[in-house]
Amino acid sequence: MLDRWVVIVCGAAMNEELRKLPDDQMSFLGAAEELVQTKYTIAEDVISDPIHINVIRGPLTRNLATVLPAVVDEIDVSFRELIPTHGNEWVTIPAVPLMARVVCRASNRIFVGMPMCRNSELLDIAINFTRDVAKGRFILSFVPIMLKPLVGPLLPWSRRALKQFSVIMKPVVEDRMREIEEHEKEWAERPNDLVTWLVEEANRVGKSTNLIVQALLASNFVANHTSTISVTHALYHLAAAPEYIQALREEIDAALKTEGWTKAGIGKMWKLDSFMRESQRLNGISGISVIRLALKDVTLSDGTLIPAGTLCGAAAEGTHHDEENYSQPHLFDPFRFSDKRFDEGEWMKHQYVNTSSEYISFGHGKHACPGRFFAANELKAVIAYLIVNYDVMFPGGGERPGNVWFGSSVIPDQTAQIMFRKRQRIE
Repeated sequence: MLDRWVVIVCGAAMNEELRKLPDDQMSFLGAAEELVQTKYTIAEDVISDPIHINVIRGPLTRNLATVLPAVVDEIDVSFRELIPTHGNEWVTIPAVPLMARVVCRASNRIFVGMPMCRNSELLDIAINFTRDVAKGRFILSFVPIMLKPLVGPLLPWSRRALKQFSVIMKPVVEDRMREIEEHEKEWAERPNDLVTWLVEEANRVGKSTNLIVQALLASNFVANHTSTISVTHALYHLAAAPEYIQALREEIDAALKTEGWTKAGIGKMWKLDSFMRESQRLNGISGISVIRLALKDVTLSDGTLIPAGTLCGAAAEGTHHDEENYSQPHLFDPFRFSDKRFDEGEWMKHQYVNTSSEYISFGHGKHACPGRFFAANELKAVIAYLIVNYDVMFPGGGERPGNVWFGSSVIPDQTAQIMFRKRQRIE
């Protein structure tokens, strides 16, 4: 990197060794802070007290079955508004802005609820916040480590976004706090959303309204940035490989017929699950995963000394393209993982959300992405909705565009357009 070296371990065995090192030797939170400079690029309080992490791991994940129908409803409304199809005509739309809007709306249906999830100003702040963080991180990469505490507080973008976000969300949070206090545990109509759960967590640990607002914005950053990238990668594969759509449609239609748009229904979509996992294996969001900061000198099993203060990570790109882990690793094989799930004792191992030393797109171990269960269901719902309601392709039947690398980040082509039309059903 411009301001430091990062030591990269290679291979599944070393991935496993790195993730097993205790937190007092190799810190995940310390690495995230150093890599993104979060107290300057996001917000300082929520980095010190990340109450949203407990909420994402706990109430959000536990309530997936309850909240998923609302997510699907928002996906439906979003696509109807954002893809203006008529009859059997094709409409061409830039992919990244479309998917960013859909993901942000769907996530905020559960984060802030109705009608705030459709507030254009809030959505613009949440979507643009990703760029705000990236700008701050980029500027700080030119700054020597010793000078970052002087330069970091001068960066205006995150402070400006937080101020704008707070104007909209602070009254909502304060109203929810009053309602929870008035009703206590007797509130039968208590909203199942991130605002409620964050208020309850903040009350439990004695934290303020401002921290809740920061946690909402931080949750948006994590959810919108990574999910938009992942779902756009998958959309590009879908548009470039129409030969796989029929098999996906048959599976999705069958699941919806018996279970509807529910967690159980999406859980039956094994081929779609495999499609998403394979897309993320080949693309991902970063070439590096399982990132850690050495808090003390650490000697690895091969004798490598990692000095205190060193960032260390695993080679995600190398792991996912390793012939020891995958046959024909450079080939997009959409049903690679669903086929494996039919083997005895293997049906859970190859699910989209599962991590292993050979599959580290979500990280690995106890610090694997806590929001991956919500994200996986949301993104599968987005792609499933597109498959059953639209035909998709690249203009002129073109091929999938290459990814763009920015440092270690893997970004789908930002200029690509996708053609959509209402699904043509053959009776």
